[in-house]
Amino acid sequence: MPLIIVLLGIVLLLVLIIVFKLNAFISFIIVSLLVGVFEGLPVISTVEAIKTGIGSIMSSLIIILGFGAMLGKLVADSGAAYKITTGLVAAFGLKRIQLALMVTGFIVGIPMFYSVGFVILVPLVFTMAASTGLPLLYVGIPMLASLSVTHGYLPPHPAPTAIVGMFQADIGTTLIYGIIIAIPAILVAGPLLSGYFSRFDAKPLKAFTGTENAAGTSVPSLGSSLAVALSPVILIGFAALARLWVAEGSFAWKLADILGNPSIAMLIAVLAAIYFLGIRNGQKMTELMESISSGVSGITMVLLIIAGAGAFKQVLIESGVSDYIAGLMQASGFSPLFLAWFIAAVVRVCVGSATVAGLTSAGIVVPLVGDPDVSPELMVLAIGSGSLMLSHVNDGGFWLFKEYFNLSIKETLSTWTVMETTVSAMGLVGVMVLDWVV
Repeated sequence: MPLIIVLLGIVLLLVLIIVFKLNAFISFIIVSLLVGVFEGLPVISTVEAIKTGIGSIMSSLIIILGFGAMLGKLVADSGAAYKITTGLVAAFGLKRIQLALMVTGFIVGIPMFYSVGFVILVPLVFTMAASTGLPLLYVGIPMLASLSVTHGYLPPHPAPTAIVGMFQADIGTTLIYGIIIAIPAILVAGPLLSGYFSRFDAKPLKAFTGTENAAGTSVPSLGSSLAVALSPVILIGFAALARLWVAEGSFAWKLADILGNPSIAMLIAVLAAIYFLGIRNGQKMTELMESISSGVSGITMVLLIIAGAGAFKQVLIESGVSDYIAGLMQASGFSPLFLAWFIAAVVRVCVGSATVAGLTSAGIVVPLVGDPDVSPELMVLAIGSGSLMLSHVNDGGFWLFKEYFNLSIKETLSTWTVMETTVSAMGLVGVMVLDWVV
């Protein structure tokens, strides 16, 4: 009976979001209330669980995601993203244009939300295809695969960062594992599939072929652009590696612990962006603060959706349902990593949003992370890869790709959906291989 109530709750969540087009945060709160009450929690206790869930998840996320939105906006508005792209393409040359765009998508995708990175980089893809005569999808798919992987797998993106907090995983280790898994996923979903996709005659709409950067004539150097965009990853990754080599409790250990703290790393990155990408290139502080405000306002609903997922998770925990589901899963004999991936994939297919799919699935499987044989970092990546599975007509990214590349729905299903499914499947393979190795 507890499982049936949860399943009905998830179905109701999907119906409210998909059929009635109700806001995801409101839907999460309604479902959390109903599931809590029907699982035997008093109404007031359910409300308290909802408040606890929202507070616990937001306390660890608000700084990271807020700074992440600021950094992404500054990188975009300063022209740094454009500079990174053109610089890497020039360095790699025409024969390795796919590799250049994959690296660009990966670098720009780390600090930016997917839709922002897409809008910033796709016009350059159109220009590259037009100037080289190469098929549009041959040029574009590798970059989009990189953007998709960073969105689904890696902190500081919303869902991976939130799940790291839920599972009490180490964010540095998650980032390192995620990059290891991301490389083969991007190579297979990008260059390998793009040759097949080249047969589709994608023709971008004229309105989407501009390549002007937002910084006017004064743009940051390529070195500054790369250093600032990658600074959170460099700091967090360096700290994770340093802790493997220096003595615990030493000054170097403490310094690595401070610099590798995600909140500190993101703060340093934002301050560096304000100076190196803005002030040093002639931008006024008022203009920079407007960019920052605009970036933060763009993630308000994302934060609320995450808060709603945290509420649902807490209700499942306090009603005892999570432990019940965990027991059933453990008795099934399947790998917890596969189960986490599978649940995320099913929710993704139903609801469309990778963020909602990842957070909902994390709330269901969180008790499995208590097993000492289960790596919380790999569980984060299993859910992240599952949340990218089989993107179709209920996913905003599907329509973004369709309209910008001027494809039919059938062609979009044959290209975009196949790419996203490949990224998801390769993520599962990578997680299982890493689990065997480490």
